[in-house]
Amino acid sequence: MGSKNKLKRFKENETFANVFQPRREELTEGNYSLKGNWRKEFFKNDNPVVLELGCGKGEYTVGLAKRYPNKNFIGVDIKGARFWRGAKTALEDNIPNAAFIRTQIELLEHVFEENEVDEIWITFPDPQIKYKRTKHRLTNLQFLERYRKVLKPNGLMHLKTDSEFMHGYTLGLLHGKGYEVLYANHNVYKLEGSPEEVTEIQTFYENQYLEKDKAITYIRFKIN
Repeated sequence: MGSKNKLKRFKENETFANVFQPRREELTEGNYSLKGNWRKEFFKNDNPVVLELGCGKGEYTVGLAKRYPNKNFIGVDIKGARFWRGAKTALEDNIPNAAFIRTQIELLEHVFEENEVDEIWITFPDPQIKYKRTKHRLTNLQFLERYRKVLKPNGLMHLKTDSEFMHGYTLGLLHGKGYEVLYANHNVYKLEGSPEEVTEIQTFYENQYLEKDKAITYIRFKIN
């Protein structure tokens, strides 16, 4: 994407009512007004709050919001030029239960209050295979602890990935910590009984993986 295009998208994001771009200091200093108030202040309802972390173009956030109008969905990504597409689609298609926030996932507990989130989706994260990059892996113990802080007790986690490594690593970690694995499938499009929201909503890159006949994996779990 050219820098002109990026700038145009950044500017447009600033005009979107469903996009939030708090400054890092605003979050870390504890001054973020939406923390603990997402339902009341933005969504204006008491419905469950569901996050998609590393939401990319926002296809999953928008797809889930369309599918479940009685839940609130928030896509989280540091790359605003990417989720511009999802935010624009949500506005054009009048999907009021989809929003996007531009921030780092490390700052999650500054954006959401304890027990404010009902579910978290992680879709096609970078598996960070090299040992030195494990601290950036979105299902490592440090990140799971961050999620646990904002999730309600018994809140659900979802991991959908094309990486067999990430699937195996996460399953091993969950079993090792004694966390509850509710469902695990190493090839959701080939095995029967896959949840519909896992197979019916597809991202841009997922379509490319499927064209190459790459297996898509899925885990649903709890981190109480």
